[in-house]
Amino acid sequence: MSFLISLGVFLVGYAAVVLGLYTMSFIVPKAAFVARSLTAYIGLLLCAIYGVFASIVLRILGKEQIAQWTVGRAYKYFMAATAGIHFDIEDPNHVLDTTRPAVFVGPHQTELDVLMLGCIFPQYCSVTAKSSLKKVPFLGWFMTLSGSIFIDRKNTKDARSAMAGAASQMKDRKQSVFMFPEGTRSYSKDPTLLPFKKGAFHLAVQAGVPIVPVVVANYSHVLWHKGMTFNAGRIPIKVLDPIPTQGLTPEDVDELTRSTRELMLKEMVALTEKAQKRAITMPASSDNGAKNGVVHASGIDTASK
Repeated sequence: MSFLISLGVFLVGYAAVVLGLYTMSFIVPKAAFVARSLTAYIGLLLCAIYGVFASIVLRILGKEQIAQWTVGRAYKYFMAATAGIHFDIEDPNHVLDTTRPAVFVGPHQTELDVLMLGCIFPQYCSVTAKSSLKKVPFLGWFMTLSGSIFIDRKNTKDARSAMAGAASQMKDRKQSVFMFPEGTRSYSKDPTLLPFKKGAFHLAVQAGVPIVPVVVANYSHVLWHKGMTFNAGRIPIKVLDPIPTQGLTPEDVDELTRSTRELMLKEMVALTEKAQKRAITMPASSDNGAKNGVVHASGIDTASK
C-alpha cells in the first residue's frame, strides 16, 4: 500500500511539473521541449509497467504475440492525448493486415520512433533486441513476456548466424518482426537514411518472408534535439508494397539491401515535402563505411541493432 501511495504522489508531482512547463512554454518556447520529453518518458514507464501485466494475462490466454501491439496502441493514445503527436498511416494495399510473417524495416530518426512503432505495429509482430535488454527492469520483463526475438550478438560470428534462430522463430510462430536497418538514430534535420546494415535482409532471406518497407517523413518540424524543438503535430507514414525474398540467397542480400534503401529514401523525401510543405533535394548516398548505402563490414556488426 505504501508503494502505491508513493507512486501516486510521484505521478501527481510529475504531472504538476509537466503542466507547469507547458504553461511556461507560452513565454519560453523551449520549455515545451522539456515538457513533452518528460511526458514521453513517463508514458514509456507507465506503458512498460502496464505491458508486464498485460503480457502475463495474454500469455495465460495464449495471445502473447499481440502483447506488443496492445501496449504500443496504449502509448499511441497516451501521447496523442498528452503531447498532441499523431502518426498518420497510409497503407493503400492493407499490407499491415494481410502480410504475415514479414520483416518490416523503417528509418530510425529519434527516440520518438518508439511512438511510431506504437502506431504502425500490426498484430503478431515484435521487435528484435539485444539479449542484454532482458535484464532491464519493466522494459526487459515486458519484452521477454511479450515474445520479443532476442539476438545474442556477443556469441555469434556473423549476421547470418545471428539471424538463424530468429528466422526459425518467425517461421514456427508465424510472427513478423520490425527492425531498423540503420542500426542507430540519425537525428537529422533533413530527410536522410544512414547506410543500412544487412541483418534484417539476411533474416528475411533465411526465413523466406517478404521485406515490407515502412517510410516515415522526417519529423524535425515536430522533434529536433539540437534546436530543442518538440511540438505537437501530425507525421505521415507510408507502408510500401512487400518485396518478396523467396528464391534469394545470401549472395543477393547486398543488392536487396541497396535497392530497398534507395526506394525508401525516395519515398521519404516525397513524404517529407508533404509534411513540411517545402521542396527538398534528394540527398546523396553516404560513403561513411558503406558502399552504395550498404555497410560492408564483416562480422556481427552487419546486423541491425
